[in-house]
Amino acid sequence: MTLKDIKPGEKCIITNIHTNNLRKRIIDMGLTKGTIINVKKMAPLGDPMEILIRGYLLTLRQAEAKTIEVARVEG
Repeated sequence: MTLKDIKPGEKCIITNIHTNNLRKRIIDMGLTKGTIINVKKMAPLGDPMEILIRGYLLTLRQAEAKTIEVARVEG
């Protein structure tokens, strides 16, 4: 599943980042393998989404979120 599939209020952990032209930019923002993400909210039309990562809020477009593979984390 990808970060795009996670709903607000859910937590997940990054398992993989697909190789593409956004990879370096995503890693530079702190989105690395093994990092826990808390999805805070979605825009009314679903794009962009706001996530809490490493203590700061980050906004990602759906195109970016679908390149990040994640697994749900309970709690």
